This record gives sequence, structure tokens and C-alpha cells, in this order.
Amino acid sequence: MKKITTTALGLSFALFDLLTSAQAQEIALKPALLTPFQVSVAATDYKGKSAVALEMPKMAVNEKTVAVLKDIDFHNGTIEATISGQPQANAGEGARGFVGIAFRVAADTSKMELFYIRPTNGRANDQVRRNHSTQYVSMPGFPWEKLRKETPEKYEAYADMVPAEWTKVKIEVKDETAKFYVNGASQPALIVNDLKQGKDLRGGVGLWIGPGSLGHFTDLKVTKLD
Repeated sequence: MKKITTTALGLSFALFDLLTSAQAQEIALKPALLTPFQVSVAATDYKGKSAVALEMPKMAVNEKTVAVLKDIDFHNGTIEATISGQPQANAGEGARGFVGIAFRVAADTSKMELFYIRPTNGRANDQVRRNHSTQYVSMPGFPWEKLRKETPEKYEAYADMVPAEWTKVKIEVKDETAKFYVNGASQPALIVNDLKQGKDLRGGVGLWIGPGSLGHFTDLKVTKLD
């Protein structure tokens, strides 16, 4: 009879734990499943999909403008969603249709990591604007202005996208590293190897919009690895 070593058993159990710990959850988004912070949430049908729409009813006091999913505790894994952003009709010239997904969100939103897109930049004639199509920020302490000034080009990148149309996004998170994929690409548009709130932070998953934006969200899937 073949002898099974302790090391082999350890590897087998480690592999089993890895495979069984991945818990995929597909979430049909509804306002009742979300806790809004400085945003309004409404159920809607948009571009052929059942979705939720986010807007800011008034001027926000900070960038923590997010609707957080109830009863989700996320550390490592993947988050997939289909999102759409566009400037509101009365938005200022700087509006870009900011829309994105926050993760590891603290219960009071005091901390969070965030990837978002600027859909109006995707096909702009200005190459610099194109280079700012995707963005990583971290709260508190690391808004886009600070990151762009101190480490230009490190936390934003180009990806093709169109305002007011559906854009598929995926976020892969492992400890202090996160990768952001756009529209089913096999390679990430943006890689962050130093998540600013640290590798141990865990928390909720949120739907985020920026100033002057109307955002739509659907097809949310969360896969937790721990």
C-alpha cells in the first residue's frame, strides 16, 4: 500500500481548503439590500437589464458617496459587476460620469479601497484624459489628487469605455494587491501592489459614484477566498 506522508496530507488539506473556501455569491441588486451614504438608490430597468441607479441628492461633504451591501464581509477574492456612468444633465464641466466599486468598506465608511472609471475619458481626443480612464483611490488619506501629484501614472490607466453604456469590471484582491479588469480583458488595466489601508483590512462591498454623476449597477458577483 502506498505510504502517504504528513507533508502530502498537509498539501492535500491546504488545496481542499483553498477550493472549498471560495464562495461565489451572485447578487440581484435591490435598494433594500443596500445602505446608502450621501446617495439615493432606486430600482430601474436600464439598457435591457434590471439594475439600481445611484445619484447624489445634494452636494456631498466628502468622497464617501457609496451604497454598501448589507451582510457582506470581504477580505480577499473577486468582485465582478456591470456598471454604467454618465454626467448628470446639470453637471459641471469637470464631470466624467464617475462610477465604481468600493471594497473592504468599514461599517461607518471611515475606511475603504476603491476602483472607479471615468467613462467620458475612454474615447476622448486628448491622450492625457484617456490615460485617466481608470482610477484607484483609498480612504482616508489617498484621494486621486494626492496620488496623481505624488506618484503620477501609478494609480490610473487607460481602458476603452463609453459613457451611459454598460461596462463590465472585475476586481481581484489578494492581501495588499488588487487588479482591475475592464470589459472582459484577460489582462488588468490597472494593478495596485500597495493597497493603502493595509493587507488586513476587511469590510463591505459598495457601489460608488462621484460628483455630478448618474450611475447604474447590475450583475454583481462576489467570490470570497477567506
